[in-house]
Amino acid sequence: MFKRILALALTVTTLAVAPGCSDDDSPMTPASTARVRVLHASPDAPAVDVLVDGAVALSNVTFTQASGYLDVPAGARNLKVRASGTSTVVIDVTPTLAAGADYTVIARGLLASIEPWLLTDNNAAPAAGNVKVRLAHGAPSAPLVDIYVTAPGASLAAATPNLTDVPFAVASGYLEVPAGSYQVRICPANTTTVAIDSGALALTAGQIRTAVAVDAAGGGAPFGAVLLADKN
Repeated sequence: MFKRILALALTVTTLAVAPGCSDDDSPMTPASTARVRVLHASPDAPAVDVLVDGAVALSNVTFTQASGYLDVPAGARNLKVRASGTSTVVIDVTPTLAAGADYTVIARGLLASIEPWLLTDNNAAPAAGNVKVRLAHGAPSAPLVDIYVTAPGASLAAATPNLTDVPFAVASGYLEVPAGSYQVRICPANTTTVAIDSGALALTAGQIRTAVAVDAAGGGAPFGAVLLADKN
């Protein structure tokens, strides 16, 4: 289902850009460390603190906020997410992080069923003239959707969706697409009722992006997305 255009589609429909996500000028990661960034994507959860091996690494992270990459020792690392300023832990996991690898950890789902989502990032440069993009569907209240990617201003009346029945809790791999101008419209499955409209957008060669679909604050519509600048 995840054709090349899937990652492009929700990447360019971004409605919110997470602060501090770009690491274009970061030095190479030492062989003994990994890099981890965190996104708060639980729409009804309070601000949170993030702990790595019991030490606070991030504090007062609010819904749709993301960190930049943090250097952490490779190996088994305990990650906890707790309500900011409290001892109430809502996520407690111990993933094994590979030396030299990059990861994105997403706090996903409504608070009652919040869970961690660990994505392995690939920040190797795309081919000349291309961009590299990835979609993570993290909007728990969103229905299945169809995605139309067209030339700017094209009618949907006789159009065939590029993607159909895209579900919650699925992430694509990184896929390369040509840089250029597009219009992306996202509709509830089997309709042409536009829920998200990107307008005319341009993607610049060399960019690497992860787009995470999210609920509105508190949960439910209107749905949007957070764009993470993996590189460039």
